[in-house]
Amino acid sequence: MAQEKERPKSRIATHSETAIYVRDANLVDDLIGKVSFTQMLYFQIFGRHPTEGEVKILDAVLVTLMEHGFTPSVIVARLIAMSSPEATQAAIAAGLLGVGGKFVGTTEAAAHLLRRIVEAPEGVEAAARAEAERHRKEKLLLPGFGHPFHKPDDPRPARLFEVAAEAGHSGKYIAALKQFSKEVDEVYGRHLTINATSAIAALLCEIDVPVHIMRGFSVLSRCAGLIGHLNEEHELPVARTLWENAEASVDYLGVVQVRHE
Repeated sequence: MAQEKERPKSRIATHSETAIYVRDANLVDDLIGKVSFTQMLYFQIFGRHPTEGEVKILDAVLVTLMEHGFTPSVIVARLIAMSSPEATQAAIAAGLLGVGGKFVGTTEAAAHLLRRIVEAPEGVEAAARAEAERHRKEKLLLPGFGHPFHKPDDPRPARLFEVAAEAGHSGKYIAALKQFSKEVDEVYGRHLTINATSAIAALLCEIDVPVHIMRGFSVLSRCAGLIGHLNEEHELPVARTLWENAEASVDYLGVVQVRHE
């Protein structure tokens, strides 16, 4: 007789006719009105209630990446909102697709780098130097370094490091990031700022967030920011101007010439 296949399992949620349970906590009796969104977020993901320090760090992370003006994510979300005003979710989804390897979503790559440095048998200083030299030699992007607008330094990392210290989590990953930054400046012969995403990577590593879900926090934070922009697009629309400016700024390379009055 064939052995019965084991059924798939989940630890996250279930329900009865009269109740909903999340991680065995009664949603109505134990959670609604008793935990904050950040506390619930942590509980949902990790299956335990966070410490005050973990909440402080997650709050700082979520606040930091929520807003940075007319980024590619914001621009595309506003354009989609103009095209499909009845589908808020479509505009938000379009904007979130821009959380990737160049903007907002570099936290994972920075975290992998910091873990390699921290876990290297030769020690943090030697590993940080070797990584800086490798990135320059192979012409690799430095995840979480540099910024198109903030010179000489992104103002956000310093405050994030202060929050981590206040939360009791200023440890080896933040130290590794600072050491790597020092080595990068020496190897490249110029100053490259630590930006928000590498600082956030360090903070999330300090509270043991797995690297493979770190981008999720960036997505969550930017989602909230996009909602703000969509509300403003309803009140103060700019999407059509963005569209018209794009058309006016890009030259056609074909043989047809059109006179613009």
